[in-house]
Amino acid sequence: MPVWTDGFPRHELLVLALVCAVFAAALRIWRPAHQRAPRLTWALLNLALLAQLLAWLLSANGQALPAQILRNTVLLLLVWAALQVAILWLFKVLLPAMRIQLPQIAQDLTLTGLSLAWGLLWLRLAGVDPSQLFATSAIMTAVVAFAMQDTLGNVMGGVALQLDNSLRVGEWVQIDDLSGRVVDVRWRFTEIVTRNRETVVVPNSWLMKHRFRVLRRQPGQPLQWRRILHFNIDQTAAPGAVLRVLQQSVQDASIAHVAVDPPPNAVLMEVGPGYHHYALRYWLTDPQFDDPTDSAVRVHALTALARAGMRLGVPLAERLLTHEDELSRNARDQRELARRTTAIRGIALFASLPEAEQQTLAEHLVHAPFVAGSVITRQGAEAHWLYLVLHGTAEVVVENAAGRTTVAHLHDGEFFGEMGLLTGEPRSATVRAVTDVECYRLDKEGFGQVLAARPELADEISTLLVQRRAAMGARLEQSAQAPVSARKDLLAKMQAFFSVKR
Repeated sequence: MPVWTDGFPRHELLVLALVCAVFAAALRIWRPAHQRAPRLTWALLNLALLAQLLAWLLSANGQALPAQILRNTVLLLLVWAALQVAILWLFKVLLPAMRIQLPQIAQDLTLTGLSLAWGLLWLRLAGVDPSQLFATSAIMTAVVAFAMQDTLGNVMGGVALQLDNSLRVGEWVQIDDLSGRVVDVRWRFTEIVTRNRETVVVPNSWLMKHRFRVLRRQPGQPLQWRRILHFNIDQTAAPGAVLRVLQQSVQDASIAHVAVDPPPNAVLMEVGPGYHHYALRYWLTDPQFDDPTDSAVRVHALTALARAGMRLGVPLAERLLTHEDELSRNARDQRELARRTTAIRGIALFASLPEAEQQTLAEHLVHAPFVAGSVITRQGAEAHWLYLVLHGTAEVVVENAAGRTTVAHLHDGEFFGEMGLLTGEPRSATVRAVTDVECYRLDKEGFGQVLAARPELADEISTLLVQRRAAMGARLEQSAQAPVSARKDLLAKMQAFFSVKR
C-alpha cells in the first residue's frame, strides 16, 4: 500500500480533530434539542484517537506498514467526522436560521453521498481502484438488492416524495381514515402525528402506490379547509328559509377557527321521503381543530333551526308516533303556560297587567335558545320581537363613530328588544350571547291584542321605555334626562305602530 500520508502534516490532523470536537460540543450547547445528533461524530473521533495511539505503538516497535495503515485510517475517520459535523451544522443550525426546513431524509442523503465520495477518494489515494471492487462484487450486489427490494422501494419512495414536493414536513394529510400532521420523512417511512398524539409510521413505498390527500396553503392565500356538515330537515320547512337559517347561524356567530371569507353557504342536496337533506359548508382555518369546530357549528345551526321552528326530519319508515291521552296533554300544556306566565310577570313592562292579559301574552311566547357567541339581535336590524332571558348572560353593545361600547349585561329575568316590539324601530344595539342563553320571544301580534283591549297601557309603557333609553344614553355619555317631549314622541310612535287611538 502506498505510504501517501507521510507528507500529510500530523499537526493538521490534530487541528482537524480539535475543530470537529469544538463544533460538536458547540452544537450540543447551542441546540440542546439536538444534543444526541453528534453521537456518530464523537464515535469517529474516539476511533481516530485509538487508531493513532495504536499507530504510535506499532511505529515504536518497528512495524512501519501496520502503523501507516492505521494513520491512513485516522485520516479517513477524521474527514468523515468533519463531514458529519458540517452536515449537522448546515441542517440543524444554518438552514433553520434561514427559515428553511428540510426533512431528515435530505440530511441523510447529503451525508451518505459525501461519505461515499470521500470513501472512493480515500481508496484511490490508498492505491485501490474502486472500479475493480464493483466488478468483483456485481453478483453479490444483485443478490443483496433483490433481498432488500422492499427497503430500497421505501428509500426511493422517500426520495421521490421529496424531489417532487408531493409531501412536505408540517403539512396536514389524510390517508383513508387517518388524519394528522407530517413531522418527518425518513429513509423507510413517513412519520405522521395525529390529533390524539399518536405517531403513525407509513412506509414510503405505500405512499407511492396509493392516493392520499394533502392540505396545502395556496400561493398568496391562507390555509383553509372546506368542511361539509349534513342535516335532515322536515320537508314541511320551506327550503329557502332553511338555507337562510343555516347560513346565518354561522355568519352571526363568533366561532373559533371558522373563516369569515369565504363565507359559509348551504345547499339542498337531496329530497327524501319525509325529509330534505341539506349541506352546510364552511371554511376551517386550522385542520387540527376539525372535530371541535364541526361540533360548534352544528350546535349553532341546531339552535338556529329550533328558534325558527324547523324540526329535524327522519325517513317515514323510521318515524316514531307517541300517543297521549287528552288528560296528560292538557296537564303538559298547563305546566308550560304557567312557566310562560311566570316569565311574563317578571317583566316590568307587563307586571301590572291583569292575569288574563298576562296569559294572553304568555300564549304568544316562542321558545328561542342561543349558544355562546351567537348574535341574538343586530344593531340596525328590523324585528318586531321582545326577548325575555330565562337563563344565561348576554351583552348589549352599541357601535358608533367612537367605536364599540358595551352598555349593559343581561341576566336571568331581564328583557330587551322592546323598542322593536312597541314602535317598529330598528334595533339600537347588538345583543350577543356570552353564555348559552335560553329565551322566550314575544311578537307584535300577541302584544297587539292586549294593547287593543287597553289603549291606556301605551301611556304607562312609554314612560318606562323612555327611562330605559335614558339609562342607555348615560352609559354612552349622553343625557340621562327623560323629557316629556321624548315620552310623547315615543307614545305617538307606539300608537301609530299598533293603530291605537285614544
